[in-house]
Amino acid sequence: DKHKRKQVRNIPFRMIIPNMITSGSVFCGVSSIILTSHGKLLPAAALICFAVFFDVMDGRVARSLGGGSHFGEELDSLADAISFGVAPAFLVYSAYIGPATGIWGPLAASFFALCGVLRLARFNCMAAAPRKENQSMDFVGLPVPMAAGAVVSTMYLVIDLTTKRNLVIAQPWQIMMAVCMTIVSLLMISRVIYPSF
Repeated sequence: DKHKRKQVRNIPFRMIIPNMITSGSVFCGVSSIILTSHGKLLPAAALICFAVFFDVMDGRVARSLGGGSHFGEELDSLADAISFGVAPAFLVYSAYIGPATGIWGPLAASFFALCGVLRLARFNCMAAAPRKENQSMDFVGLPVPMAAGAVVSTMYLVIDLTTKRNLVIAQPWQIMMAVCMTIVSLLMISRVIYPSF
């Protein structure tokens, strides 16, 4: 029993560093949600972009240090669910889908977060399965960070139109954004192959 406790305490530093980087993604995602709730849309969008940086770096650092672990993989998926599922859905809904779309706006935002979680769960299951010889490393379905980037990148245009040009986004455009968000959601859970870089 003492030997087991000692093993838990003596976690190699090379395994801690990638998890600390992943934790940065969680902080970005939660902070983005908080800023969105206060109407600070541009910083909220920027934080999701920072989360992408952390998501890219944690895997690279883990591979370079040989510090990959099952714990790290699960932590990465949970971080992605927050930063690239919930945070972008809440940001886009709050920014310009809104109540004008009736029930379809909340459904589109919730569907985006749901598909992101389903995509991550499927990825974990496929990653845990034994690899076949010459098996492709490409992604099945649109990766969640790319989906988040697709919907959040529109924020900069919207902020420019509404803040700098004092324009109002009409209801048809809000509905169109909800439809586009739904299409991106479906791409995440599709069987479409996306190249891995």
